[in-house]
Amino acid sequence: MNCIIIDDEAAARAIIGQLCTNVEGLDVIEEFPNAIQAIKYLNQNEVDLIFLDIHMPDFTGFDFIETIKNPPKIILTTSDSKFAIQAFEYDCIVDYLVKPITLERFQKAIKKAKSKSVSKQESQQSEKVASSSGNDLYVNIDRRLIKIDIPSIYLVEAKGDYIHVKTETQNYTVHSTLKKIEEKLPNDLFLKVHRSYIINVDKIIDIEDNSVLIKKDVIPVSRSNRPELMKRLNLL
Repeated sequence: MNCIIIDDEAAARAIIGQLCTNVEGLDVIEEFPNAIQAIKYLNQNEVDLIFLDIHMPDFTGFDFIETIKNPPKIILTTSDSKFAIQAFEYDCIVDYLVKPITLERFQKAIKKAKSKSVSKQESQQSEKVASSSGNDLYVNIDRRLIKIDIPSIYLVEAKGDYIHVKTETQNYTVHSTLKKIEEKLPNDLFLKVHRSYIINVDKIIDIEDNSVLIKKDVIPVSRSNRPELMKRLNLL
């Protein structure tokens, strides 16, 4: 499992690096004193795990998570315990280590990270988006195929490794990608308006500036997708 360390303190990076040497199969391939350098690296490279400090100058650990697309597994390393609840709102965060970090606690965190890798692979096998003929879309959730009426879908939102499918009657959370479900939806009805959102054009209530209103959801429209949206509308 390849990992990187992001911490503004050289001593902290050295300690985590030393702890990593005690875990077989865990390889530190890079370390960074700030999040900006790490983001540039991740734009060109993939890693399995990130050790991430929360408190860093200018760009916090949470800022970093919000910035990168499809983050890998992350173990937070910090001297501040008060952000633990906030941390686990992110699907990518597998553990929260408070400094000073003991070897026993470190190994437990790595075990969680490896366990999540296995469960993620199982999820990819058991929770997938699959289309059928006509107006139906089937999603595999907990080993059950659930049929969704495609025209009833008004919004699809990507959040980490999951997508939220919102319909007139019920919402579904599926382990998949926005690209995968986009391929299953009819182009004449659905449009990707943002890197995280696909909307049912027929369900639009209002458009203002760079956003659309669907039901009670205000959805951002990226500058690059706006021309196609306007083209699809029946303007007077």
